[in-house]
Amino acid sequence: MPGFNRPARRDFLSSAVLAAASIGLAGNSQQLVAQSTSSSSPSKARKIKIGQIGTGHAHASKLSVYRSSSDYEVVGAVEPDAELRRRAESQPLYQGLKWMSQAELLDTPGLDAVLVETRVRDLLATAYACVSAGKHVHIDKPAGESLPKFKAILDLAAKQNLLVQMGYMYRYNPGVVLLKQFLKQGWLGEIFEIHTVMSKVIPKEGRPELEEYRGGIMFELGCHIMDLVIGVLGKPLSIASYNLHSSRLTDSLLDNMLAVLSYPRATATVKTTCLEVDGGERRHFVVCGTEGTFHIQPLDNPAVRVTLSTPRGEYRKGYQDIVLPKYTRYVDDAADMARIIRGEKETDFPYEHDLTVQTAVLQASGLPTS
Repeated sequence: MPGFNRPARRDFLSSAVLAAASIGLAGNSQQLVAQSTSSSSPSKARKIKIGQIGTGHAHASKLSVYRSSSDYEVVGAVEPDAELRRRAESQPLYQGLKWMSQAELLDTPGLDAVLVETRVRDLLATAYACVSAGKHVHIDKPAGESLPKFKAILDLAAKQNLLVQMGYMYRYNPGVVLLKQFLKQGWLGEIFEIHTVMSKVIPKEGRPELEEYRGGIMFELGCHIMDLVIGVLGKPLSIASYNLHSSRLTDSLLDNMLAVLSYPRATATVKTTCLEVDGGERRHFVVCGTEGTFHIQPLDNPAVRVTLSTPRGEYRKGYQDIVLPKYTRYVDDAADMARIIRGEKETDFPYEHDLTVQTAVLQASGLPTS
């Protein structure tokens, strides 16, 4: 099995980009991106045995991707909370699935991996138990409030050569995959600026659950785009945070947050709020370089506008819009996990990357890192 603990690469490349490069950069961009994010695996490859612990995370429904994938055999689910278990049992997603205790799941013969989809407060303890049992893990975001506990998971996984895959939902976005290609080829020149926004409206009744976490909406939502920023620019020299409670509501939720990341020759701004009407439509990721700018907006149904100082491959000088295939979250994450576990490729997001991301998320959220 390939090692997972190699140093993080500053060029933010995935196997998807390498595959894209290998078929030629002058081809149709939509076809290229579609091929680079293909979720297919060899038809005769063994199925990965996987289970899920927890149903309380907002993204726990991603289990449907694994249940419908030919790469996986979902052996069962765990939910110790009686009320959450009752809710889950009424959902079509969990119909026909075997319910078991955590110990029973981890003792399942041939179990390869576990999806950790608990409430955020339980993510790290659950993930540590899974890694201690010798299982690969997919941990949903954010990676808890304790950096030492998260690092302990990564260190234990490294000793056993186990995959830790974080549930950041834009890693395999076609726009992000195409951006990686541009960065690999150097088409944007020297990167001097990134600005990115990840916002939505969270209604009054949804705020108490988030208020439990002192890091506010940056901790909950901004982590997705922090993952992308670190992927492009790496570890920052410093982070300045500007964290506000802007709502008239009397709770303590930090609902309007900005982080500025400083680098030797670049800056990055990460903005997130839970007050913006139709915020999903303005979610964007913009990378500016001395030879061009790459703008993805919106992120969830990606469209790309790029401008170049000179023609590059199939792309002309100046502004142009690039049509991308429809993006379905987590399909390519699941496919990539299967390939890594089978030993067909190495991870593109080493332990060092995830530790740097979590450090930045905590710093931007005004939380301690020790």
